[in-house]
Amino acid sequence: MPKADLALLAVSIAGISLSAPLISATAAPVLAIACWRNIMSVGVLGPYALLRHRAELRAISRRALLLAVAAGALLAVHFALWMPSLRMTSVASATALVTTTPLWTILLLRFTGIRPPRLVWLGMCVAFAGVLVLTGVDLSLSSRALLGDGLALGAGLAAAGYMLLGAEVRRTVSTTAYTLVCYTTTALVLLVVCLVGGVPLNGWSAGAWGQIALLMVAAQLLGHSLSNRVVRTLGPSVTSTAILLETPGAALIAAVWLGQWPAAAAYPAVLLILLGLALVVRGGRR
Repeated sequence: MPKADLALLAVSIAGISLSAPLISATAAPVLAIACWRNIMSVGVLGPYALLRHRAELRAISRRALLLAVAAGALLAVHFALWMPSLRMTSVASATALVTTTPLWTILLLRFTGIRPPRLVWLGMCVAFAGVLVLTGVDLSLSSRALLGDGLALGAGLAAAGYMLLGAEVRRTVSTTAYTLVCYTTTALVLLVVCLVGGVPLNGWSAGAWGQIALLMVAAQLLGHSLSNRVVRTLGPSVTSTAILLETPGAALIAAVWLGQWPAAAAYPAVLLILLGLALVVRGGRR
């Protein structure tokens, strides 16, 4: 494997792992953080996309455009559920539960008639057992933590729908054109939610704005963009499995930076979820 791409993958995982602790530490409403994160992403991506992909954007079919908009709406739901969960339960729990996206993806594909291999079913059972243990641990802490777990699981489901729709759009549309439409839709949906809900969109310290900008750079530009780049050379199996390191990475950063040490009983639950997801990824690539 190319050492340069492995290094880029490590940077990608570090950027993604920084996301959850940054959200927890930023002194601003989580929905506003989600909104500005996507507005900033569009601001960075937009000029390049309009310069290099203007003709493609004009020629996008109606079906592809509607699917891209639907994907953006689901991504907005993902952010609107996951980011509040980080203020209700621990970073370790919220991150472990939101990364169950592969499980939801397999279940959604099952409704279309696609039958997953036995190893995938085994991984789903192992991961689900971990979810039950983790939610039981959080219930013993508080009902608020359990609600945060539920929001994180819902965010994982929304992300699965977003990924499936995005995969369909990218059959005929470039990644740049797709992400511009998707992120723009996400930003607009979250902006409407903030305005309707009376969520303040400004009035924070310079440090909070800096953290939001860092979140956009770490999670969007370094995290997801570098993962999309190296998947061509390292392959989807290696890349997908490596992304599972987001959970221990985010938990470690939250513990050292924020002092969020998960309950002792949560560690085996998180390990079960990660083991199950690894089996799902491995079985799904066979």
